[in-house]
Amino acid sequence: MNTLSKIASYEQQMAASGIGRSTASPPAWRMLWHLGLQVPPPLFLGFLPLLLILGSTFGLLFGLSIWLLQAFGVVDFSLASIPVRAGFAGLFFGLFMAAYYRNLARKHILGSWANYSGASERT
Repeated sequence: MNTLSKIASYEQQMAASGIGRSTASPPAWRMLWHLGLQVPPPLFLGFLPLLLILGSTFGLLFGLSIWLLQAFGVVDFSLASIPVRAGFAGLFFGLFMAAYYRNLARKHILGSWANYSGASERT
């Protein structure tokens, strides 16, 4: 089974399970797949990779947003506190999202992406 058919089968199974498309296949993952990168869906990633990917991305975007708001005078934070605030925001976002995705994967009994056949893996 090639990657694109595997992803299509995965999205159909998740939709049948009641998981929304934006949860099962977030826009960032769909963009990566469209670019030809063969990354597993977030429900097949471990806790630590999810924490690092989602937390660092959110932290960087959050830090950039605070910096822009500070630059335009909307908020009054010191420049030195922005990386700290962004780091904590990224850490907490990453922790909660990783826990959410791992709990969802456990609930739907998803194994590894390499062994995924497109059929329900419940026994």
